[in-house]
Amino acid sequence: MFKNVKNQKGFSLIELLVVVVIIAILAAIAVPIYMNYVRNARSTEAQTALAAIRSTYRVYRQTYGSTDNYDIEQALKATHLGNRTLKNWEFEVVGNPPTKYVATSTEEFPEGEGNQVWYDVDDAKFYGYGTANDDEAATSDEILD
Repeated sequence: MFKNVKNQKGFSLIELLVVVVIIAILAAIAVPIYMNYVRNARSTEAQTALAAIRSTYRVYRQTYGSTDNYDIEQALKATHLGNRTLKNWEFEVVGNPPTKYVATSTEEFPEGEGNQVWYDVDDAKFYGYGTANDDEAATSDEILD
């Protein structure tokens, strides 16, 4: 009976455990990196929309000399953003002339509502959720000041 067991080929329990541990270590490294890529991709949607809104405001200001009679609803119509973008993000413009362009995620957004991405005109940089400047993110009150 024992002679048959010695001749069988296969993996020992130790070998299987080593493989499982190696896969677990690789997964522990890969999953956070993947989640960061997903977060950056979702942030890029807001950044692209903010850039389009910014461009619309710039064109309006160059055409009419000011943005006094121009609001975000008119800018959104002029930019022709996609339905998914409009469901995922709410947009706001701070100042006249604009000093900040803000996108806040809605409850339709896969990672929940309240995530903010904003463009600061003075710094010419994006800040907030999923950006390179994510660690410099401010509170909502600081953004709107």
